[in-house]
Amino acid sequence: MTDETQEDDVLQQIEREVRMREGAYKLLAACSNRDQALEASKSLLTCNTRVLALLSQLQKIRRAQILQRVGSRSDHKTSEDVLPCTGRVSLSDLRIPLLWKDSEYFKNKGELHRCAVFCLLQCGADIHDSDLVMVDRTLTDICFEDTIIFNNVGPDFRLRVELYSSCTVEDFSWGGPSPRKISFLGGSLGRSSSKKIRSALESAAACGGGDVRPGHMYPPLPFHNSALGPKFNLLAHTTLRIEHVREGFKTHDLMLSATEDCPYWLPLFGSMCCRLIAQPVCMIQPVISGQLQVKPEEDSDDWEDFECVLKGQNLLCYQTEEELECEDKPLVVIPIRKDTRVGVSEAEPVHGQHIFISTPLQGNNINYTVTSCSTDNIQRWNKTLQQHVCNLRHWKQCCDHVMKIEMPSSKKSNPLKQGSLYHEIGSAAQAEVTPSPARENPAVPDLSDEIRSSLSSYYKES
Repeated sequence: MTDETQEDDVLQQIEREVRMREGAYKLLAACSNRDQALEASKSLLTCNTRVLALLSQLQKIRRAQILQRVGSRSDHKTSEDVLPCTGRVSLSDLRIPLLWKDSEYFKNKGELHRCAVFCLLQCGADIHDSDLVMVDRTLTDICFEDTIIFNNVGPDFRLRVELYSSCTVEDFSWGGPSPRKISFLGGSLGRSSSKKIRSALESAAACGGGDVRPGHMYPPLPFHNSALGPKFNLLAHTTLRIEHVREGFKTHDLMLSATEDCPYWLPLFGSMCCRLIAQPVCMIQPVISGQLQVKPEEDSDDWEDFECVLKGQNLLCYQTEEELECEDKPLVVIPIRKDTRVGVSEAEPVHGQHIFISTPLQGNNINYTVTSCSTDNIQRWNKTLQQHVCNLRHWKQCCDHVMKIEMPSSKKSNPLKQGSLYHEIGSAAQAEVTPSPARENPAVPDLSDEIRSSLSSYYKES
């Protein structure tokens, strides 16, 4: 995908999220009960975070285009330019323990403190939110049953997990918004997105903007002072990397962002438990296949023809193509590991060039030599084997064996959900809603300084 195509795709995603954001404001203004308002407020925060992440991705694309134009990118390729393959990362069975006081949990004394919480998970520009969970002193753990999967993730991924909380009250009411009505970015992002963003920036120039740092992971947009409904606040967060991946449950430390005097505070234990799984593409899909001649020992002159396929940590050699397709037991298995050495010999009169494969196992080197009928095919196999070893090295323990990812099942019914929120937002503009006099002409708050600053920085670089 070219940079221009990526830019158009990101702009379309920004346009969609901004329209969802404005729809969430309208839905929030029309909500008549607490549960609907909590869902709308959660959707609003999620859309804000997605917009900022997409704007950051847009800046990276623009910087790459500028570097190409000025010729800063060298055409000379080195071994460091070889990039590892991508993969899938899954987070599931998230548990966050609570530490209530004895008088609250066992004796059920004191004021009942109830909060609505959810998790926001961000990996690059890909952002997912969990279901809402109502928490009070009757619970010992906050449990999220969602299985979140991130696709096309590199081994250097950073998965940020954020826990948000909103104090719930039985008396569900709020005052009306200010009469000012501003719809800043939603109408400004259309098919000619670039020109309209530029026009929107000019209209918002008086609002100012902050500094935008390259590669900065923006925090979620704060609500405007006149925003309607319940507000979610960051309660705790952590960042997971490849070293945290394992097949079973693992405990991770949480960074707490709230104190006991905050109304949305909960007595977190300071850790969370989850199952973090990674599946590199090189471990679950055949990498290359074809006919090779294999010599098992260096001193031997016996070459055998095999149908070979590179998959996982092995180069599997079958007698016939039918056996390969049926995935029968291979006759020869050549191990390919993180520390495997692959090299090409000089051309010989009889067999031409050879590919040497050497893998240290249990104190011994397992050596094989393979070749093919054409020089181009040898170069193709050599390049693919080198790339495969690079993939295994970068993905580390994720390539020890294939980890199983359980695909997300259909969501269970949640008492907080009133159907699909996205469908509610999409139909909010069409449905005839008769708001109370206090909520007539609901205002759509203007964008925060962070979005304006991101957009401004984006066009300064163009």
